[in-house]
Amino acid sequence: MRILLVLAHPLENSFAASVARTAKESLEAKGHTVDLLDLYRDGFDPRLTVAERGSYFDERYDSSEVSVWVDRLKAADGLMLVFPQWWFNFPAILKGFFDRVFAPGVAFDHDRAGGRIMPRLGNIKLFWALTSTGSPWWVVHLYMGNPVRRLLKRGIAAFCGKGLDFRMIALHDMDRVTEAKRKRHLERVRALVSRI
Repeated sequence: MRILLVLAHPLENSFAASVARTAKESLEAKGHTVDLLDLYRDGFDPRLTVAERGSYFDERYDSSEVSVWVDRLKAADGLMLVFPQWWFNFPAILKGFFDRVFAPGVAFDHDRAGGRIMPRLGNIKLFWALTSTGSPWWVVHLYMGNPVRRLLKRGIAAFCGKGLDFRMIALHDMDRVTEAKRKRHLERVRALVSRI
């Protein structure tokens, strides 16, 4: 399987970078091909351009400025996202990746008759998110309703693909966890990713 592993964190020595490294090693140990896309180090600009927004409902979306990333998404069999949750949401650079790359003619098509969107990412069979939150589990799930999971599963994954293996693995209360708990989480990631 060819996995596009997308890392969204500005710090090279972040816990998210450790999670991405662990996932990459585990996937490669199982014989998978990993295309690591580090959004910050690869210089991804999250800002939607005038041409992109202007062509959003046209017959042909202008993806010329993001064609390198579009090609990498189209070449993948699976997508694995690694990111922290800030303010119960995606980092801005990851949101921009969705806005610019998960676009008409790439991730979905507009249904001209009814306004619905039709999934187009038939190549993606696996859609996983490896994430962390600064808040405790109960705040994320009970108080906030786990908004990132809902957006990923019901929004992006469901609208862009069909029959995906969706999974979200989160470390909660990140701001207060011990080093031992971080290590246990990395081992959990290693074990779960090794089953792919």
